[in-house]
Amino acid sequence: MRSPLHSLGILLLLLALRPPPAADALSPDGLALLAFKSAVTDDPSSALSSWSDADADPCRWVGVTCANTSSGGPRVVGLAVAGKNLSGHVPPELGSLPLLRRLNLHGNHLTGAVPPAIANATSLRSLFLYDNRLAGPLPAAALCALPRLQNLDLSRNELGGALPAELARCGQLERLLLAENALSGAIPAGVWRGMPRLQMLDLSSNNLSGAVPPELGGLPALAGTLNLSRNHLSGGVPPELGRLPATVTLDLRFNNLSGEIPQSGSLASQGPTAFLDNPAFCGFPLQVPCRAAAPSSSSSPPPPPSSAASSGGAGGDPRQPVRTSLIVLISVADATGVALIGVVAVYVYWKVRDRRRAAGNSAKDKGDDEEDGRGLFPCPCMRADACADSSSECSDDGDGGNCNGGGGGGGAGEAGGELVAIDKGFKMELDELLRSSAYVLGKGGKGIVYKVVVGNGTTPVAVRRLGGGAAAPERYREFAAEAAAVGRVRHPNVVRLRAYYWSADEKLVVTDFVNNGNLATALRGRSGQPSLSWSLRLRIAKGAARGLAHLHECSPRRFVHGEVKPSNILLDADYNALLADFGLARLLTIAGCTDVYSVAGSGGIMGGALPYARPAALADRSGAYRAPEARAPAGGGARPPSQKADVYSFGIVLLELLTGKVEHGSPSSSASFLPEQQEAPELVRWVRRGFEDARPLSELADDAVLRDAGARKEVISAFHVALGCVEADPERRPRMKAVSDSLDKIGA
Repeated sequence: MRSPLHSLGILLLLLALRPPPAADALSPDGLALLAFKSAVTDDPSSALSSWSDADADPCRWVGVTCANTSSGGPRVVGLAVAGKNLSGHVPPELGSLPLLRRLNLHGNHLTGAVPPAIANATSLRSLFLYDNRLAGPLPAAALCALPRLQNLDLSRNELGGALPAELARCGQLERLLLAENALSGAIPAGVWRGMPRLQMLDLSSNNLSGAVPPELGGLPALAGTLNLSRNHLSGGVPPELGRLPATVTLDLRFNNLSGEIPQSGSLASQGPTAFLDNPAFCGFPLQVPCRAAAPSSSSSPPPPPSSAASSGGAGGDPRQPVRTSLIVLISVADATGVALIGVVAVYVYWKVRDRRRAAGNSAKDKGDDEEDGRGLFPCPCMRADACADSSSECSDDGDGGNCNGGGGGGGAGEAGGELVAIDKGFKMELDELLRSSAYVLGKGGKGIVYKVVVGNGTTPVAVRRLGGGAAAPERYREFAAEAAAVGRVRHPNVVRLRAYYWSADEKLVVTDFVNNGNLATALRGRSGQPSLSWSLRLRIAKGAARGLAHLHECSPRRFVHGEVKPSNILLDADYNALLADFGLARLLTIAGCTDVYSVAGSGGIMGGALPYARPAALADRSGAYRAPEARAPAGGGARPPSQKADVYSFGIVLLELLTGKVEHGSPSSSASFLPEQQEAPELVRWVRRGFEDARPLSELADDAVLRDAGARKEVISAFHVALGCVEADPERRPRMKAVSDSLDKIGA
């Protein structure tokens, strides 16, 4: 007979060998995530196929991020399953993840309501549920109870109802994006004072009505976009909005707002785009004058002229509108007459000048005719075709291919050819330029660029030969007017156009010479030189932004650059940035190089110091910096360049400065991206994905950037500025002035 101790030992052995239940093997965080998998009814890309209850924890599952805690094993801190076309709903069990910081489920087909129970995840900081099919009211009472919530993006869903007053409890919120929903009612007053940290507010494309709350002007931290466009807002623009920082981009388009636009504070610096498609708006910056009094609706016939003349002008005279119209008519007639006289005067001036020039040229010595086909520079390298990659008899090595003009260098190419100085401080004469030494800096589709050393070598200039082209002689005036307009742009961060030359077989432009190459060369690294530090990169970004903002806001025509890219940002000895090639495309067109944009990748050396050699891998990347709307679609032509397209291009350049990566512009072939993401360059998608997945900054930023002590916060701020510039919708991008102001605040 067996002893009781023997039987007890067998029982304990059997209990020890029994496998535990499968559900007990998975951590509580894993069970909560499996509840989400169960709520998904369709997973076409099998994004959740690796989620299994046989695992001890979910930390190796796709889209799950874990962190070790002091209290035990790893816990889930992030869930990112975006752009996978998942169908189903958001389960309330996700609220049982106590350490969850980031929940990113955007770009799917999730339906149902936003579960209020998600507020139980008290560590949640970022909630990205945009671009789904979520419906129901906004659960502001629950979401604003989250003590650390900073980013709330529920855009492009089907949320309805009014904006709840409980939003006033979202004191930590920095970004509130509710665009493209079905929200209705008035924008509540009294809630915005409770959101002192709010930096971006987007309520566009809803059914909101009523007035714009004046207290929106009291958001002290707002720095990105205040977008209230595409609603049914009415009334006037509160002058209190002028208290917003100058860096804020205001968008009130497509509403029913009325009245005169206030010119207080930052409202005075907003462009006309901010107020378009409000039929009853008037005043600056719109070209719609505000009438002091409404015209009379009386149907009585107008009085005879004698009666009008004797009416005196009493304030209540019903004939006042007639007299106002008459004054306007007289003013228009006067302006037309003055303009006509000006046109006649200019025409007479040019006729007299042409006759004098022809008379002077006919008296030239015959010896000059022997030089007459040689153009401006007798050196053979100055005679290459400017509209193609022509060969040159001068060497194109690092020494520049020295070509000495010798003594005198010939005539001007045709009767009437002359060197015209735009800048009064430019004292160089044509014969002095002819005798100077010219060094080839580079050549390509936009012509050959030379460094010309004048006199004792202390005044180098850059000369770009545009070539003879096929321009008709009568286009000279158009060329001269365009060059004069470009030459009037004066800013420390813009390369100055000093002079130009026009003749039948030569068209030249003379600019300042910048002696430290361009940003493209500096970013790729130079032999024997370390990578650019963060302080130098920030200085370059600030300088380029100031120059571009000046072109957009302060230049005579409010110009568009059209080709913002690293090779067009030159650097001086102190690494101050100067924008180059501004206005060049237009001058090339007038000069006869009509296919300018087909060789767009070959430019970027106007005024540059280093010889330009284009590597095969970088043969033509100009399209990588163009905004989506500026690229030619499959079935038609691209839109003309715009200021907002310049902002997009600058954003790509800023991302290159931050990441050290080169944007090649390769299209995406992944089906996991949304249509608007497929339009974005690879660098933009990579950075956005990194921020949404909360990757460490060391994975996004260039190693050389993070070497500077204390650079971390500045780099993050610069990333946010860059991502604002590369928004797919042009109207959501800030103005260049706002970008420049934001960068100037970094490190100040």
